[in-house]
Amino acid sequence: MISSDILPRTKAIAHPPLAFEPVEIKTRLLNLEQPCYVVQHQGKIGITNEDWWDEAEYNKDTELLMAAPPLSCVGLGDRAFLDFHGVKYAYMTGAMAGGIASEELVIALGRQGVLASFGAGGLGQTRVEAAIKRIQQALPNATYAFNLLHSPNEPELERNSVELYLKYGVKTVEASAFLDLTPNIVYYRAAGLGLNTANQIEIKHKVIAKISRREVATKFLQPAPLKILEELVYLGKITQLQADLAQKVPMADDLTVEADSGGHTDNRPLVCLFPSIVELRDEIQNQYNYQNPVRIGVAGGISTPHAALAAYIMGAAYVVTGSVNQSCVEAGTSQHAKKLLAEAQMHDVMMAPAADMFEMGVKLQVLKRGTMFALRAQKLYELYKTYDSIADIPTQEQTKIEKQIFRMSLDEVWQRTVNYLSQRNPDKLAKANSKPKLKMALIFRWYLGLSSRWSNTGEAGREIDYQIWCGPAMGAFNNWVEGSYLEPVSSRHVYDVAYHILTGATYLYRIQNLKLQGLDLSDRYSQYQPTKITNH
Repeated sequence: MISSDILPRTKAIAHPPLAFEPVEIKTRLLNLEQPCYVVQHQGKIGITNEDWWDEAEYNKDTELLMAAPPLSCVGLGDRAFLDFHGVKYAYMTGAMAGGIASEELVIALGRQGVLASFGAGGLGQTRVEAAIKRIQQALPNATYAFNLLHSPNEPELERNSVELYLKYGVKTVEASAFLDLTPNIVYYRAAGLGLNTANQIEIKHKVIAKISRREVATKFLQPAPLKILEELVYLGKITQLQADLAQKVPMADDLTVEADSGGHTDNRPLVCLFPSIVELRDEIQNQYNYQNPVRIGVAGGISTPHAALAAYIMGAAYVVTGSVNQSCVEAGTSQHAKKLLAEAQMHDVMMAPAADMFEMGVKLQVLKRGTMFALRAQKLYELYKTYDSIADIPTQEQTKIEKQIFRMSLDEVWQRTVNYLSQRNPDKLAKANSKPKLKMALIFRWYLGLSSRWSNTGEAGREIDYQIWCGPAMGAFNNWVEGSYLEPVSSRHVYDVAYHILTGATYLYRIQNLKLQGLDLSDRYSQYQPTKITNH
């Protein structure tokens, strides 16, 4: 038997509100703000939220079998994450590039105390600047984040993003796709360091780093490299004090362990990757003894209450959702793409070449249902690997890709590429004119780059070429919400999705608590189905 001394007392009532019927039992279990008692009363086992059994009238034929305390979504994850970022839940939405994680999405969640990251990757400076102004105006006192995407082939894009964030006082960035630390991310981090009135280190530029490899995690868990700091001081970017303080704090405040996910992914299994990174964090923490240890969160596959609970139980400080948010009303993608996402099953995804790291052979995970993008992109990469220039590709193959993929001549594609690069990256254009292999890569990247924009803008006639970043989590979400009000795309709001994932995880935690105490619950109580939120 479980003692009820640790549970809050409720007012005595005239008769026992004990539930024996399935619907009533589910109602009591879902009353998460109240404790839950499993009681044997007059030979029958039932569930109640009231502690009435020790009243004299019922004491003789009532026995408490087990109990579970009241629960709250606020209790999930690491409280330090909530306090540090000033948010209500240990839950955030990740940045989906090209503005898929839109201003509307960030604002809708920010108003509810949920951290969301704007998808700045792939957008021009003017577009990102407009997003900063709009979000800051809508959320003057709320936390938000902007994506800082590593750009190994175009470092000036990364540098320009940092300058823009510093100009407008963006306090939190989600650093993603980094293979190594760059002067840009170090500059952002160090430029926000100072001392408060109590002579303690104050971190004004917060970094949430998304990683999937131990070697990259190590770089963000350690202080900034001294060589880069010295160079920044020499250039007058940061002060010597900031360089000294940067040696006493890690490069990131939070580390998001990204498992099998949509977009760029190493397809790592979460149950293997997460414990490995936690162990690494502990080793480095013992070495540097930071005042505030780096928190470890989880992304990739988080789209249902079961998945979220699994992450929290493993010790995740917070969870991050991605693929599922693309099908929501506030996402910056087209209705056709949202419809395809809402129909996806877990097996409807595959890997395809990535536009930003095409030459390196880097791949990302995309939706294959209703689109030919993945197969066509793979065909282009095979041609790139096989031949040294466009001229080397057999005429028959050239004709095929012109008609089926580009829908224009290769010469026209190149001219459009020239027009683009002459404005954005003239140095790369100069190199391509003397390097046929690079020229071929840039022509092929034209298709890969535009296909994701077509998906976002709903380019008519190009639906078969839509590049839609998606992981198997999308299919899991669709299975979970089938038959509920969240099944139609028109009802999928990002806060509703967050609310039900968190509430469902909390409910399932209660169920597991009771099962571990020995309660044999029917499977009908082991699922959480979303019901419409009546008030936010």
